[in-house]
Amino acid sequence: MLNAIENYYLDQTEPTKSCLLALRKIILDFDSELTEEWKYNMPFFYYKRKMFSYIWFHKKFKTPYIGIVEGHKIEHSELLAEDRSRIKIMLIDPEKDIPIKTINQILELAVSLY
Repeated sequence: MLNAIENYYLDQTEPTKSCLLALRKIILDFDSELTEEWKYNMPFFYYKRKMFSYIWFHKKFKTPYIGIVEGHKIEHSELLAEDRSRIKIMLIDPEKDIPIKTINQILELAVSLY
C-alpha cells in the first residue's frame, strides 16, 4: 500500500508527474540531512529536522514550484516572493528541462542558513 507522499506524486499526470519525481530526487540527493515528510497535505522537506522546502502548484500559473521556507533571507533572480512574507518560490515548467544547476544554487543558499 502506498503512503500519502507516494500517492501525491503518482496521482499526477505527465509531464508533471515526471517533473515532480525529478524535483524530489534533486532535493533529496542534494544533502543527506534532507528528509521528506507529508505536512500540510504536500511533500515537505526538512533539513536537520527543521522545515526547509516543499513542492506545490501555483494556482495562477498552473505550474509546479519549489517553496523555500527561509526564502526571504535569500537573494536569487529565480526566486519570487509574490505576497508571501517568509517563503519564496521557484517556478518549474514541466514542459522544459529542469534547471538543476539553478535549483542546486538555491538549495546551497538555503542550506547555508541552517
